[in-house]
Amino acid sequence: MLRGPCRLFRVSVAPVAALAVALVSSLSRCSLLEPENSVVSPLSPYFGTKTRYEDANPGLLPDPEAPRRDPQLLEETCTPVQLVALIRHGTRYPTTKQIRKLRQLHGLLQARGPGDDRIRAAGGGDLGAVLANWPLWYADWMDGQLVEKGRQDMRQLALRLASLFPVLFSRENCGRLQLVTSSKHRCMDSGAAFLQGLWQHYHPGLPPPDVADLIQVAFFTCSFDLAIKGVKSPWCDVFDIDDAKVLEYLNDLKQYWKRGYGYTINSQSSCTLFQDIFQHLDKAVEQKQSSQPVSSPVILQFGHAETLLPLLSLMGYFKDKEPLTAYNYKEQMHRKFRSGHIVPYASNLIFVLYHCKNAKTPKEEFQVQMLLNEKVLPLAHSQETVSLYEDLKNHYKDILQSCHTSEECELPKVNTSDEL
Repeated sequence: MLRGPCRLFRVSVAPVAALAVALVSSLSRCSLLEPENSVVSPLSPYFGTKTRYEDANPGLLPDPEAPRRDPQLLEETCTPVQLVALIRHGTRYPTTKQIRKLRQLHGLLQARGPGDDRIRAAGGGDLGAVLANWPLWYADWMDGQLVEKGRQDMRQLALRLASLFPVLFSRENCGRLQLVTSSKHRCMDSGAAFLQGLWQHYHPGLPPPDVADLIQVAFFTCSFDLAIKGVKSPWCDVFDIDDAKVLEYLNDLKQYWKRGYGYTINSQSSCTLFQDIFQHLDKAVEQKQSSQPVSSPVILQFGHAETLLPLLSLMGYFKDKEPLTAYNYKEQMHRKFRSGHIVPYASNLIFVLYHCKNAKTPKEEFQVQMLLNEKVLPLAHSQETVSLYEDLKNHYKDILQSCHTSEECELPKVNTSDEL
């Protein structure tokens, strides 16, 4: 989900924004791969779909953020009521397939024998040698991803359109803006960059939304220093409690949508693990009923937050009435789903099986308690602190009887592409 430019969290402008501006300013000077100034080649207009936008629209070069009003557009006496745009992603890296072909070509040039002058420049120089020595800086990880120039393409387009159609891109309308994108990263990143451009239009001088990543780095640096060294570092002084609550919610959004209730498949991924737990408990019950020693009285399994959160979601714990979104921060101030309370470092979920003898009858019973982070966790089906084992199994019978793992986890078929 891409968040709208005018409805992001209200983070205090100082000192967080000041920190973000400083970080962005310093990082913007560290680009190793992309030029700062536009370079023109006689070949520039002829690259087909790989042509730069400014080469097809040279009027943008003097000021790429200024609106370009086509004289054929209707005058302001006519009010636009809707704008529907289809936008191609911005400038991107080559795909891995193209990079590997280029690497192959580069290798052939480097392997050519001495005196092989079949590749010569127009001026008569040895172009083959020049090409062989030209640094090949493309890497497989780039694989068609959006580059910073592409993000700039999108931000500047957003600024121009917002200025050209101020009624449609008004603050009142920005909450109704719809943005749909292909699943390709370069398209999603283009959409996010376009929203950054709108943010810049609505909030000139404030850092764009994606500096929340840098703010989080600073925020979690405070936590690492505290957790690892036991010291309160100066990074902690950058934030106040209101900042911390917003950043906590931002992290909870990530956990909610990636590992919690955001999507059903998140919890379904833990179905097999859940069955495994009850298979151990079943075996212990069976062995105890047969007067055999329990073969594994203690079973310890170590994993991640990604292990515990989906499992607890599958079991129905910490589910709020309304989903967590970027738009209901205030309404979710008292939410149940707070990942720092549920799965901090060393968090643990413990099932304890008890064998009980009823004082009134000779009947044996098996009861279960669960502990989360060493505190008794009320049972989801009864809110009691203890349950008959059979009652607990009955509550979760649908999960225990069938996981449908192969259907849930089957990957869609991917069409191969010859795209360069």
